[in-house]
Amino acid sequence: MIRPRVAWRLFHINFVLARHGLDEIVLATHLFRPVRFLKYLSPFYWLRPERGDHGARIRRALEDLGPIFVKFGQLLSTRADLLPEDIARELARLQDAVPPFAGATARRIVENAYKRPISEVFAEFDDKPLASASIAQVHAARLKDGRDVVVKVVRPNIEPVIGRDVELLKTLAALAERYWPEGRRLRPREVVAEFEKTLVDELDLTREAANASELRRNFEGSRLLYVPAIDWDHTFRRVMVMERITGIPIGDMATLRARGVNMKKLAERGVEIFFTQVFRDSFFHADMHPGNIFVDASDPENPRYVAVDFGIMGTLNPTDQHYLAANFLAFFNRDYRKVAELHVESLWVPATTRVDEFEAAIRTVSEPIFGRPLKEISFGHFLLRLFQTARRFDMRIQPQLVLLQKTLLAIEGLGRQLYPDLDLWQTAKPFLERWMSEQVGPRAAWKATRKAAPDWGTQIPEIPGLIHQVFSRAARGELQLRWQSEELQQLRQEVQESRRGTMRAITGAALFVGGCVLLAGDFSLPVLSQYSAGFAWLSLATGALMMFTGRGGRA
Repeated sequence: MIRPRVAWRLFHINFVLARHGLDEIVLATHLFRPVRFLKYLSPFYWLRPERGDHGARIRRALEDLGPIFVKFGQLLSTRADLLPEDIARELARLQDAVPPFAGATARRIVENAYKRPISEVFAEFDDKPLASASIAQVHAARLKDGRDVVVKVVRPNIEPVIGRDVELLKTLAALAERYWPEGRRLRPREVVAEFEKTLVDELDLTREAANASELRRNFEGSRLLYVPAIDWDHTFRRVMVMERITGIPIGDMATLRARGVNMKKLAERGVEIFFTQVFRDSFFHADMHPGNIFVDASDPENPRYVAVDFGIMGTLNPTDQHYLAANFLAFFNRDYRKVAELHVESLWVPATTRVDEFEAAIRTVSEPIFGRPLKEISFGHFLLRLFQTARRFDMRIQPQLVLLQKTLLAIEGLGRQLYPDLDLWQTAKPFLERWMSEQVGPRAAWKATRKAAPDWGTQIPEIPGLIHQVFSRAARGELQLRWQSEELQQLRQEVQESRRGTMRAITGAALFVGGCVLLAGDFSLPVLSQYSAGFAWLSLATGALMMFTGRGGRA
């Protein structure tokens, strides 16, 4: 049953869509589809004023609906190849131009965090935000020591808004799993749970600061990516202070070309950064829309990326990391048999899947896109075919990989804009081959040995003493086998309980039979005949009880 708060939110969403002239979306839903002809009979349909182009109305509606809808629009904005030009252009404004909240409100939040006037912390603080996003906005400032910084401030009263929309998503996910045939395979409730976790993490700016510090450490001294430094002395849960960076927004293609930036190298380095984060570090920026990425063009032939906004980061466990790398590499080598086997081995498809059929299906989808530059590949068509293949073979969504898939789509969209002739496969393949060689074989063994070497320094001196202790105990006959496994210990207990139960059942059966004999017997001794009936019934009752508790009572 849909809770009243969720039902009200659904009504509000439809109201906002209609208010922005998007009533065709409302009337296209299953509920209103039978009566959508009525809109043509309404005078409001024929007399309503002009509301601007379609893309602008969609953008304004998403802004009014709140952070979750803005993030959805940001993701779509990276896929200009899949959207009409007017919609893609308007959604791009969601990347850093969401309507801001008042500068005075930002000052109040900062002062509440510091417990003192803002003038005691900053020499300057600009009330006009540099950028405004769905969760927070950023203000320029200068510290007392003269350093230029940016101050990120979480939007006021944002938690209830996010909580309301997450509750709506959970309700819709539960309904999908219950009534939609694809619900079990797509696991919408688990996907929503992962999404909720990332949103909650994004509200805590100390967590974002820690993410930034980790990513900065991973790329220390790198010519690929620069991450600004965090000022921990002035960072709190709702306020974060970070080094102010300069750079060209990656979406500003005209400026990049005017500065003579090597666009091919820039696109290739974007792909290398993604694979480095995922496979070398298992820690990747998962919100890489153009509003969060800048380019350091001080050396146009060797451009460097500059990243901001580290609220959403992704990680992979070693198992998923290995399977993904092996899948990518097999895919780039067109080894579709290996791709199929890896999917079965990792249980991403059922173990009963016929590998040869799955291999043929993957080949059919993949072959048409190889050897082509990005500008000639219809990823919309490719993704649709992949989805159809996944449904046919009952491939289940992996919630832990949703952030990775989202990031890969964004990276591919950026690559298409930067350098349409980019060969995505050939750019990524050498990196993956190098990574796999480091994980398997002599190099991997040497790396593991070096990693374990510091522990050996404390363990090796203990070995002679341990050996002496073992032989001494063996000479005295004191060695014995110890069962450490909890499962084995539980098994021993169950065997002992079963043995005791069997003994109770046997004793109970003897008493039961004895009672029957007493009832059927004819005793000549008066004292026995006097109490035989009582003894008989007591024996019967006790025997029956012991048999039940000994054999059937443990269930």
